[in-house]
Parts: sequence; structure tokens; C-alpha cells
Amino acid sequence: MCNITSSLVELQAKADWVRRETLLIHKKAPETRIASSLSCVEIFTVLFYGGIIRCRPDDPSWEDRDRLIISKGHGSVCFYPILADLGYFTRSELDRVCMPGSFLGGIPDPIIPGFETVNGSLGHGLGVGCGVALGLKAKHKKNKVFVLMGDGELYEGAVWEAIMFAGEHSLGNLTLIIDDNKICLLDFCEKIINLNPLDNKFSAFRWKVASVDGHDISRLCQVLEERKNDSGDMPNVIIANTIKGKGVPRLEGDPLNHIKTLSPEEIDQLIQKMS
Repeated sequence: MCNITSSLVELQAKADWVRRETLLIHKKAPETRIASSLSCVEIFTVLFYGGIIRCRPDDPSWEDRDRLIISKGHGSVCFYPILADLGYFTRSELDRVCMPGSFLGGIPDPIIPGFETVNGSLGHGLGVGCGVALGLKAKHKKNKVFVLMGDGELYEGAVWEAIMFAGEHSLGNLTLIIDDNKICLLDFCEKIINLNPLDNKFSAFRWKVASVDGHDISRLCQVLEERKNDSGDMPNVIIANTIKGKGVPRLEGDPLNHIKTLSPEEIDQLIQKMS
């Protein structure tokens, strides 16, 4: 069973490894969205190596697994190394991302062991998560449902319908994690539509809100563990303050980093500095 619990030092080492592996994937497949994938490395690391998500890599459809709905599919390439490391598929597949015959694409789908849903069009993950959570609740199941969403997705009307739905139906088994990296496709989010104060908006729809540094392994562990063990009726949202392009100085703070790529030489230099 995938209930790994590592020390904070081990978790940080895993996160550093995942960041390096994600850069190597981008080197082989430059069409992958590298900036979006680097902002949520620590979130995925804590979920799967910190003992938060219940799963079975040898049985991805195990009935008692927790569900992770990844709404920001383009920004989840950093999940590939974790899945390979846990045994969902062989590590050799990481060398074939976006190549003919590989099931690992630039935007993942359910053909990949460990992915629950289609993750292409943005803004639909929370609605799917609400449906899954409601179904599990109706069956009196103890499974938890986690949804990872980018902050730019909050511009979609369907997201707010799902937010209202979850509060109305007391989906206490649902936890939304917002990768709040503050940059969407074409600019800083505050210059497109400023949604702050975001925490107040969720509170108004009867959600329990927590804000956390999305790169702080210790705080992520604490907050996610609290939400995992929460037996209340209110849905949970964790606003994870992150940096888009984390670990790549040229991308950090660049309002157009969503669509930018790194050269093989840049990646080699970055990995050398990380080693």
C-alpha cells in the first residue's frame, strides 16, 4: 500500500529529486509546460511520500484508494517521476515522454496508471471531484477526494458552481488544493481578474480555508495531515502560495513563463547547480 511516511529531510530530498527529473523530462520533451509543473512539486511529494494519499501502485483501481483529481493537467508532468518511482510503471517510460508509442503525454489522461480523469480542458476538475465525493459519501465510504487546481482556473464559472455545490452538500471528504502561483497563461493573475481576498470567498460558500507556503514541506505535511483526518462536514480548501517556475531563476516572476521553454544547455546548468 502507498502509505509511505518519510522524515522531513527525506521528503525534501525527494522534492529536489522530482524537480531535477521534471527538468530532464522537459529536456527530452520541450513541449511540456515546465513552469506550471515546477510550482506544485512539493505538493505532489507530500501527498504521495508523506503518507497522505492511500493507494496501491500494483492496483491503481483499488476500491479503497483515495482519489486525486488533477485539474491542472498540463502542470502535472512532475507527477510522472513519482508514479514511476512508486511502481505504477517502469522508470524507463520517463525517457519516452511525448514520443510515439508512449502513454506519457504533455497533457496526461487516464491511460496513465495513477491518473483518475481526463485533464485537458481547464476548470472541470473540481466539478468531477464533487461528483466523486458525493458518490462516496452516499455509499458511506471513508475514502478522501483531493483536487489539485491552478489559480487561473478560478476564472471559469463552472469552478464556482462546484464551490457552491460542495458547500451546499457538506462534502467534508473533499479537499481542494489551489496551486496559487499567481501567473496564468498571459500575465499575472491580479492583472487579469484579481480574486483576492480568495480565502473570504471560499468562507462565504461554507468551506474551511487554510493558507500555506506551497514549497514548505513541513507546513504542507501539517496542513494536509489535518485535512486528511478532518471528519467534519465542511469541504476543505488549501491555498498553496507557490512560485511558478520554482527553481529556474529565468522563469520565476516572468509573466509569460507559462509558454516558455528551456534549452538543453540551460537545463544541464540548472541540474549541475542542484547537485
